[in-house]
Amino acid sequence: MDGEWREVTGTALLYVRPYPTYSYGDVLLVSGELQEPPSLEGFDYADYLAHQDIHSTMLYPRIEMLDTGQGFPPLAWLYSLRHQLSETIAEVMPEPQASLVQGIVLGMRSNIPSSLKTNFAISGTAHLLAISGLHLSIVAGILLATGSRLFERIYYIYIWLALVAIWFYAALTGMRPPVFRASIMVSIFLAAELLGRQRSVITALTFAAAVMVGISPNVLWDASFQLSFLAMVGLVFVSPWLQAQGKRTINATLGEGNVAASTAGYVSDTFCITLGIIIVVWPLIAYYFGIVSLVAPLATLLALPALPGIIITGALTAVVGIVALPVAQVIGWLAWLFSSYMLAVVNGLATFPLSSLNVGTVDARLVWVYYIAGISIIWLYRYRTRLPSVISPVTNFFTRLPKKWVLPPLVVTAVLSTIFAFSMPDNHLHVSFLDVGQGDAILTQTPTHQDILVDGGPNSQNLNLELGRKMPFWDRTIDLVVLTHPHADHITGLLDILQRYRVKQVLFTDLDYQSPLYDEWLRLIEEEGIEYTFAQAGQQIDLGTEGVTIEVLNPANPLPDNADIDLDDIGVVLRVCLGDVSFLLTADVSQEVELELMKRRANLPSTVLKAGHHGSSTSTSPGFLTAVDPHIVVISVGADNTFGHPDEEVIERLEEEIGGENIYRTDEQGTIEFITDGERLWVRVER
Repeated sequence: MDGEWREVTGTALLYVRPYPTYSYGDVLLVSGELQEPPSLEGFDYADYLAHQDIHSTMLYPRIEMLDTGQGFPPLAWLYSLRHQLSETIAEVMPEPQASLVQGIVLGMRSNIPSSLKTNFAISGTAHLLAISGLHLSIVAGILLATGSRLFERIYYIYIWLALVAIWFYAALTGMRPPVFRASIMVSIFLAAELLGRQRSVITALTFAAAVMVGISPNVLWDASFQLSFLAMVGLVFVSPWLQAQGKRTINATLGEGNVAASTAGYVSDTFCITLGIIIVVWPLIAYYFGIVSLVAPLATLLALPALPGIIITGALTAVVGIVALPVAQVIGWLAWLFSSYMLAVVNGLATFPLSSLNVGTVDARLVWVYYIAGISIIWLYRYRTRLPSVISPVTNFFTRLPKKWVLPPLVVTAVLSTIFAFSMPDNHLHVSFLDVGQGDAILTQTPTHQDILVDGGPNSQNLNLELGRKMPFWDRTIDLVVLTHPHADHITGLLDILQRYRVKQVLFTDLDYQSPLYDEWLRLIEEEGIEYTFAQAGQQIDLGTEGVTIEVLNPANPLPDNADIDLDDIGVVLRVCLGDVSFLLTADVSQEVELELMKRRANLPSTVLKAGHHGSSTSTSPGFLTAVDPHIVVISVGADNTFGHPDEEVIERLEEEIGGENIYRTDEQGTIEFITDGERLWVRVER
């Protein structure tokens, strides 16, 4: 500071590369430059971090690990358990369902795609993602319902067990401030049940707020705290009145005690609970975020019934998977079904015209006027209602369900069977160039359902999403993973794949090369016990699919001795063929390697060519293009990339050779899928 070194203390936020990874209890020596948090347009990032007692950031520091296992042992065990549960979910479920379940059950939302988070915000269902009072109320409701059956009238036993379980669950999810607040709220409710003081709502809310503010005074100005507290106010004071009005209307219209009235009552109660919360919190949402969802009540009404199913089946999947992974995969099918339904609701309603209203900057005085007016109305009409319980409807629903209905299990079985049927192989070869950004990832699916993944792109999230769309939800096996070369835009996404999927075999070039990513690749292959083969020109890969041939054209054998050789030039080049249709996958090899392939008279002629090195000027030479003689060229490239890919000269060359209509680009058309029976070729693009 001011040209001098000064000793400072405090908490800093570090930005580090994904590998190597670090765990709780590791002791690190970090060297770098402390900086003030950057300014972001429309968002006071420094203030946001300050509320978490973070006042400095450090970008990509040098890190040296001094020791491991130095943390508090119980906390280390909790973090380890959470990691195991998360890994189980990732192993048995595809994306984006896996990341959704991880977020809802374990509070781990970092893997949820930003586009999906945006849709949750637009549809007004973001509260379903974050572990909150609603989630803990459902957990408590399930525990109370189970305990009441096991211990019957000895209610204090199962209430105490519920209290212990709630706090264990809160600790397992990381005990973040929103979870801590929700745990206090639910604990006060359970304590009131234990003491027979269920009506002391105002006292309970005031006490909970006082405890939270006493522990951390800054929380009073935290948007999350304000929204959580006001949501509980809406749940306690507004929702019951709305439910009562709905009940009167239903009874007057449909009568009492019949199936139609019971069903309508459940729908009405759920809708009114959501509407009561929204009425109270929407001004604050508009003030902090400048957006108001117009479909929130409908979206929550439709999505909320899936939440208990996701929590129950997701938790069972995670826990059972630690001891019996095959059993967990079966349970995971149910979790996939519930989460897919929620995603369909959220994504569907978020795309509706006028699904949200952008209100811009809202004057704080208008927010105060709204709440003062609301309090005045409540006071004038003397709303005195009993404490509503989100737990009660959920408990009643689950306790009545086994007795009265056999239909739901049959419906679930029918739906899963239908999905299984539509996911079966169609006797065609599918080659998909996945839209993973600035990088390569190619998924080949054979007629007998072998899966071959060539490269993984620059990050795991994009790749996992694409595989979740292309592979059946129940298929967690990849028969062959090919790493063409260990540059970050090809290897990064594969590291997660080696852990999430059962990979039978990997193929890569035998290299004397070191980098954090490549070191992790080698470590995971050894740790997972995956069979591996070093790629050499002339190899034929046999996966047992009749008619499909996979030939390795590069690297040459033996490899050049030059220590300075470009990794691109020893990349794995593959030719995949079924009948008269073939695909040439050229990785990032340069024009020099293209010339070597022609000199070696490699089997180059192909129907579809993947342009080398994302369409850069270093690849796809005129002579090579003539030798391959493709009908179609695919360029795997990221939108608005900083490398200038694809090169304009290469595009002009391709247009002259095959015509612009036969050039496909992932940055413009998204994922590009080719389907062939060996004679005909179909193309399917994402956009």
